[in-house]
Amino acid sequence: MDESRWEKITGWKLAGFALGLAAFAALLCASEPGFVFGLDHANLLFHEAGHPFVGLFSNRLETYGGTIGQLVFPVLLAVSFWRKGQALSFAASVIWFFENWLNIARYMADARALELPLGGGGDHDWNTIFTRWNVLQYDLNIAGTMKFIGWAGMFAAVLWVGWRWWRDRNRADESIEQF
Repeated sequence: MDESRWEKITGWKLAGFALGLAAFAALLCASEPGFVFGLDHANLLFHEAGHPFVGLFSNRLETYGGTIGQLVFPVLLAVSFWRKGQALSFAASVIWFFENWLNIARYMADARALELPLGGGGDHDWNTIFTRWNVLQYDLNIAGTMKFIGWAGMFAAVLWVGWRWWRDRNRADESIEQF
């Protein structure tokens, strides 16, 4: 995207984003690992809605529909905000997308233990998937990688906001010097 199409991130907007990020971090710390209260309840709705939607197209792929469902909504928002050049909303959507990875990692890590309560009451998606792929014994390793990617993605989104703010700040300085 052309640099000039992104909305400018001012110091005030950055401060508001930082406050929202601090509130999110506090909620993340106060919640049980891999399940952010409120946010992951919404993600669970998207997850459960994904199963029948994907199931319309393929019975075999229905198991994957839950994870696809919970990832599709933040991606759609991110694309929409990206197209509009709304940098902070785009970054928040990316953070939401990668926060989902923590939740998915939690579900993956339970593939053998089968201890988590299931929202849909059916089969354990990741037990089914990992069994199909013949990698069930690696559930904790795969979950650890997913968790790392989730944290790295959220961190990258925050760094991108800082970089955008820095560029916008310098771009404002350059336009003042031109006069």
